[in-house]
Amino acid sequence: MVMKKVVIIGGGAAGMSAASRVKRLKPEWDVKVFEATEWVSHAPCGVPYVVEGISPKEKLMHYPPEFFIKKRGIDLHLNAEVIEVEQGSVRVREKDGEHTYEWDYLVFANGASPRIPNIEGIDLKGVFTADLPPDAVAIREYMEKNDVRDVLVIGTGYIALEMAEAFVVQGKNVTLIGRSERILRKTFDKEITDIVEAKLREHLNLRLNESTLRTEGKDRVEKVITDAGEYKADLVIIATGIKPNTELAEQLGVKIGETGAIWTNEKMQTSVENVYAAGDVAETRHLITGKRVWIPLAPPGNKMGYVAGSNIAGAEISFPGVLGTAITKFMDLEIGKTGLTEGEALKEGYDVKTAFIEARTKPHYYPGAKKIWLKAVADKETGRLLGLQAVGAEILPRVDALAIALQAGFTTKDLFFADLAYAPPFAPVWDPLVILARVLKF
Repeated sequence: MVMKKVVIIGGGAAGMSAASRVKRLKPEWDVKVFEATEWVSHAPCGVPYVVEGISPKEKLMHYPPEFFIKKRGIDLHLNAEVIEVEQGSVRVREKDGEHTYEWDYLVFANGASPRIPNIEGIDLKGVFTADLPPDAVAIREYMEKNDVRDVLVIGTGYIALEMAEAFVVQGKNVTLIGRSERILRKTFDKEITDIVEAKLREHLNLRLNESTLRTEGKDRVEKVITDAGEYKADLVIIATGIKPNTELAEQLGVKIGETGAIWTNEKMQTSVENVYAAGDVAETRHLITGKRVWIPLAPPGNKMGYVAGSNIAGAEISFPGVLGTAITKFMDLEIGKTGLTEGEALKEGYDVKTAFIEARTKPHYYPGAKKIWLKAVADKETGRLLGLQAVGAEILPRVDALAIALQAGFTTKDLFFADLAYAPPFAPVWDPLVILARVLKF
């Protein structure tokens, strides 16, 4: 039996999923994982909630390093930065110096990094990104050592909203600044973002269409200057997006896709033989349009790692693609989507019909009924569902149900006749999804 050497760059969700899968199928193989930080199998999505104080920092690791080393037999190297990749080998900078390791199979699972805007003074103390567990630790430590009352968040995406909430609930004065004319503009239509913006304004100072020019302060950040004014700031969060870490892959001549992430096929293979990519560093296919997309989210990243590990070990399986299904919240307002927005569908050339409704999560006579707003997009000619956006209360089951419906190719008629569960404590007899399908018509 020939023992193969597998090297995985990155010990996050995708990397550890790939490593664990290979060791399960080929326990005799040598599987090495190189992680540049001391965190493994970490949950970046949990960073805002550690900052908020909901969860201790230790919980950001799904399993401790010892679990992967002792239980799964993975040769895990922490604080190990891969600095060079060649055909058949990698060079790694570790605490005791630089070392070279050989590989028969290589997996790029080294994720993405924050996009840092060109803002003067961004290196001042008190200015942070919020993308990885070390960021959460640094922010919490800074708040413990300094009197932080005014917080400024730069960005209009998911992380910006979640970080803004983290400080609002701690009683901080929060300002959220974005260059965009709308919050969440890239992922939601205006009907949805109008509701989100109204909720934001109840709790913080929302400034849109405003560009940040610089941060100022003596020993640490004290204020932020924009093209419209200046704001006091004891702490600043940069949440202006991320970019895939493709530099190492480019050293090896791996093809970079049209999205800027590593090109992969359905088996997570790259353009170079025996080289794979998974997670936030890899692009994939959109299940509605069939086009290449880069949508860095945790659930697909885990599955990409599973698929890469399976195929390396000879258990062939394909990753079908993504819908971009996502969910977040600000205070008690839930926000989610799956599939295409109206704007995206029109850009793709679809002739669409849409419906936007306000409904209740339970019958009017049952206590606890709350508002929910839904927007659906469908192809006008065929009735095929293209996407759903939701805001309000109890949106998760609706978003997930539509994700499955989209993947199955449901039409508005299929959705209308879906046999959904009903009882007054859980839903109205006409579920909001069914009402939505009825308004769309078929």
